[in-house]
Amino acid sequence: MKACEGRVGRVFVIRLEDGDVVPECIERFAEENGVSVGQAILVGGIGGGDVVVGPRHSEERPPEPMLLPVDGAHEVVGVGVLAPREDGKPALHIHAALGRAGQTMTGCLRHGVTTWLVGEVILYEILGANVLRIKDEQSGFELLEPRSN
Repeated sequence: MKACEGRVGRVFVIRLEDGDVVPECIERFAEENGVSVGQAILVGGIGGGDVVVGPRHSEERPPEPMLLPVDGAHEVVGVGVLAPREDGKPALHIHAALGRAGQTMTGCLRHGVTTWLVGEVILYEILGANVLRIKDEQSGFELLEPRSN
């Protein structure tokens, strides 16, 4: 396990509008407002895109993602961690549960997932946390790398 300590800075209340792309919109907001590290909580609606619902084969490296399309409007609740990539730009890793007509899909919201009508986000800025997303060659993922302060 690796860890570092930080403290809560600013807290932003964000309204995503119909068609806004998650997580790109939140990453852009963070960059424009100088938020490097944070936690995002999302509630509202998702209307399109694909959700990563796991690797096709658990032992395969790098894993081939299984994607499920978002077919129509879904209720959504999600939580994510915002941390800078090696180039300094914020990257949001967000997982969510999406529901429609009694069916639930849970997974990672990737680029292309869009807001349906409205998404409400609370973004907590974390100050003093020494973290970076570093590309892991074996998995192909940008993994969170906390460093001791």
